[in-house]
Amino acid sequence: MTRPYSKFLPALAVSAGLVAPAALACTSMLVTKGASSDGSTFITYAADSHELYGELYYTPARRNPPGAMRDIIEWDTGKFLGRIKEAPITYTVVGNMNEHQLSISESTFTGRKELEGPAGIVDYGSLIYIALERAKTAREAIKVMTDLVAEYGYASTGESFSIADPKEVWILEMIGKGAGQKGAVWVARRLPDGYISAHANQARIRQFPLNDSDVLYSKDVISFAREKGWFKGADKDFSFADTYHPLDFEGTRFAEARVWSILRRAAPSARLGADYVDGSAPDKRLPLWVKPDQKLAVQDVMGLMRDHFEGTPLDMTKDVGAGPYAVPYRWRPMTWEVDGKKYLHERAISTQQTGFSFVAQMRSWMPAPVGGVLWFGVDDTFTTVYTPMYAGIRTAPKNLAQGVASRGEFSWDSSFWVFNWVSNQAYSRWSDMIVDVQKAQGELEGQFLADQADIEKAALELYKTSPEQARSYLTEYSTRQGDKVHGRWRKLGEQLLVKYIDGNVRDEMGKVNHPKYPDSWYRHIVKDTGSRLALPAEPKPAEAKPEPKPAEVKPGQKVEQKPSVAPAP
Repeated sequence: MTRPYSKFLPALAVSAGLVAPAALACTSMLVTKGASSDGSTFITYAADSHELYGELYYTPARRNPPGAMRDIIEWDTGKFLGRIKEAPITYTVVGNMNEHQLSISESTFTGRKELEGPAGIVDYGSLIYIALERAKTAREAIKVMTDLVAEYGYASTGESFSIADPKEVWILEMIGKGAGQKGAVWVARRLPDGYISAHANQARIRQFPLNDSDVLYSKDVISFAREKGWFKGADKDFSFADTYHPLDFEGTRFAEARVWSILRRAAPSARLGADYVDGSAPDKRLPLWVKPDQKLAVQDVMGLMRDHFEGTPLDMTKDVGAGPYAVPYRWRPMTWEVDGKKYLHERAISTQQTGFSFVAQMRSWMPAPVGGVLWFGVDDTFTTVYTPMYAGIRTAPKNLAQGVASRGEFSWDSSFWVFNWVSNQAYSRWSDMIVDVQKAQGELEGQFLADQADIEKAALELYKTSPEQARSYLTEYSTRQGDKVHGRWRKLGEQLLVKYIDGNVRDEMGKVNHPKYPDSWYRHIVKDTGSRLALPAEPKPAEAKPEPKPAEVKPGQKVEQKPSVAPAP
């Protein structure tokens, strides 16, 4: 089966221990039910970090005795921060979705330097997973998160959170109050139905209505800024983002550029040109949300998370840094200097350091264990396979489960390591190998999407008489698909090694070929080396001497005949 159609899959030019994401590291997209083709809500997450090991977290529901306490372990560092009171009852959590179809993701925006190091014991990662264990809806999750930082203090820098249930989709932005000060200032906005949004390491909520049931904020979000001298206007003109995380060139080019690439692809009619993010128009601001030109299916959302700015002035496949095979990746650092002048590499949504990513799909017309699907993948979004993990499953597939391996320990049993093995091969000959990778990716994802309706029909029938049987059925299905993807990807890595070994390319018959580099790359080589690699001109062949012309014989003249052989002695 070929890849299911997605108008948002970028076209490629084809030639013959637990450590959380760091700053400038993550991308999240939000889709309301009115903006989706089937009434689903969606949020996405690319958890990008050079130290993050990709695995599917699984926490079963539990009952806790009175007085139970919970250790808070910082997601970034694994450091013990303190203890908080445990909830009497908690919910099952699969990755970043709970059994009620509540889903949460994030991106770090850091914010003002003066607000780093707040006094508190609840970090942003703990906020996510505690809220998933304690809340059923997006509004409840916002209350859980903001109540926690009010009671115990916040332990992180600025964060944007995507929070969604089957009916509502929210952005929450939060930042601590600086060294020695407990709590946080924050604002949350519900997306209007029919719209989409995104965030990527830059605070995005600017002005907001002060008396609106779809807007929530801390009582001191404006007064705190006034005390610090950062804001002096009327309350209605207050901008959270401009106050607590002023936009600069790097925020525009490295962070907002990823948001722009989602919005401009989903809503071409909005005419959001590259001048919004290339630094040439620093006063331009992207809208917080846009209405997509067409409603989005799950495969469209997957496609939007697979992006290297293809077809734009920021296209990462076009400059010499892409090498001969148009690789849209750049190794760090992202900024560098040559002869006293500073330069940058682009920061795209699809990046090599992704630990895991997902597309969370939530549907209000189904029972939560069936309606919630966490389409989960490890490693780079462009080369991953989004595999359906249902909200009702009872275990994680063993190849994705916690504790199989780590960032510092390779294992063939780990899907994270198998996917990295494949993608790191593909980076070396991208324009050729990505064809093979996307063929396998499309076959697997296409089959999942083709089977989805039948799988859910069977699960719903079971759910009518036995919800637990439905959960068991979905657990077995998700586990089988996880195993299938793992095995297929290991086989793909073996096939790539054989096909492309030592710079060769084998055709379908197994014959070894040696395709040329693209002509553009040969020109780069010539420009760089001058005449050093030039072959000497081939000498011209010697010209043959012409045969002498026979003497002209006049009429009546006798011609002496010479013997053809010498006379005998």
